[in-house]
Amino acid sequence: MQKKKFYVTISSDAMPYQKKPHTLKIGLDADLAEELKWLVPGYSSYRILKKSVDARNRHNPHFMYSVEVYGPGESPQERKITVEKVNYQGPKPIIIGSGPAGLFSALRFVERGVPCRLFERGSDSVTRMKAINRFWRYGELNPQNNVCFGEGGAGLYSDGKLISRIKSPYIPYVMNRLVKFGAPEEIEYLANPHVGSDRIRRVIPKIREFLLANGCEIFFDTQITQILTTTISAKKSVIGVKTLNNETFHTDKIILATGHSAEDMFYHLAEIDVAIEGKSFAVGLRIEHPQKLINQIQYREAAEHPKLGAANYRLAYHNKKTDIGIYSFCMCPGGYVLSCNTEENRVVCNGMSNYSRNSQFANAAIVVSVDHEKTFGSNIWGGLNFRRELEEKAMSQVRVAHGTNEIPAQRLIDFLAKRAGQTLPSSSPSGVKAANLHELLPENIFQELKSGIEKFDSNMHGFISDQAQLHGVESRTSCPIRITRDKETLQSITHEGLYPCGEGAGYAGGITSAACDGIKVVEKILNC
Repeated sequence: MQKKKFYVTISSDAMPYQKKPHTLKIGLDADLAEELKWLVPGYSSYRILKKSVDARNRHNPHFMYSVEVYGPGESPQERKITVEKVNYQGPKPIIIGSGPAGLFSALRFVERGVPCRLFERGSDSVTRMKAINRFWRYGELNPQNNVCFGEGGAGLYSDGKLISRIKSPYIPYVMNRLVKFGAPEEIEYLANPHVGSDRIRRVIPKIREFLLANGCEIFFDTQITQILTTTISAKKSVIGVKTLNNETFHTDKIILATGHSAEDMFYHLAEIDVAIEGKSFAVGLRIEHPQKLINQIQYREAAEHPKLGAANYRLAYHNKKTDIGIYSFCMCPGGYVLSCNTEENRVVCNGMSNYSRNSQFANAAIVVSVDHEKTFGSNIWGGLNFRRELEEKAMSQVRVAHGTNEIPAQRLIDFLAKRAGQTLPSSSPSGVKAANLHELLPENIFQELKSGIEKFDSNMHGFISDQAQLHGVESRTSCPIRITRDKETLQSITHEGLYPCGEGAGYAGGITSAACDGIKVVEKILNC
């Protein structure tokens, strides 16, 4: 390593070390602390600002660090992100949904000193997990407690990835608070931060305890069925909510963070004339390979190096002839493919991994972009109906194979050849049933997937493998509906006081972006 690549400089006796982020390339068998001793003799401590694996040269993977170095007598200060209390006058704001958007909305409110109410149609995470396990084991689906509904939302059973493509000033706050409640400290500096589904399920209850102790009322097993409104001089405003048990709660501020699967709420909003529009989304299948194979493709001869762990990938291809994108989504190294049904007659699949990422399988969604306007025109429900049709058709394939709660699956090579075949072992806790997934998808989507997968194999030779298996259907990568809000006030453009928020409202796509959107909405409500 050349010293010129390291930007810590000695400037004077009064300030011998100029603290400045810089990038260091560290080999797999090298040690960061030892490298720093050579580069900056006599340093006292350092703080990692960013760490990533650079595997672009697959014969020489290495780590890239951004480091802040401290001289004698100096040490890193604890990362503290504080928010000031505000003097809020008015009824308690109501939050509907306890996924990342809803939870971080509530957290921001109470840290600002504002009492609020949080409503969740499902149960607390412990009760919810019992219901999910019963579904995976016995096929007993609870429509209110499943992988999409209940405390933590869909983020509770995900890979726990915190990667986000958005640029938000609230990302450091989100990471800092997750660490505060038990997430690993490394998420504040890893380029691809990851909590893990097992750890995030321990973080969520601690957030709940903090909320309850600081002015947030939480109502589990309490589905909101109506948004109450009033109209004065042609101006529509929210005045409260009504639950399934006909209890009424009044407020003039409602954050709607119900997630991408609360279809009943979408239809209710249409009934009360809330502005809704169709939104482009993506559908496809979830592919699974042996993790060992992905390691070999990505890391070559370093595949078994203990410092590297489970390899991941991100793939994208734009078909110029059709102007359609095909890409990987929610890649789960060392993970599991999950059955995420929310209704008896539908199949949905997704992926997750635990913190250790020690499953012998790797999985990722491979999806095709669906342009709403080109595909469905002015029909705002076109995407939602299409999603339902695919999920019902997937369940029909399971039923034909005499299954109950399994996931329809097909070997990749059989899918590409459009032929039936036997399934491979799968990580799915509910099992799989052999199905012709090439018949599940419309022909144009099948062809796009085929061309995308073939392109991915040219980038990752071995991606097309007789060890790879597809699972269906991956239909909830994002919501095909957007609840239209004003860009400045973040309120519904038709109903004052209604704040559509997060992934289900069409303004986020993952744990971090949904959490940031929840914070952004709260700050707008409080005018901070």
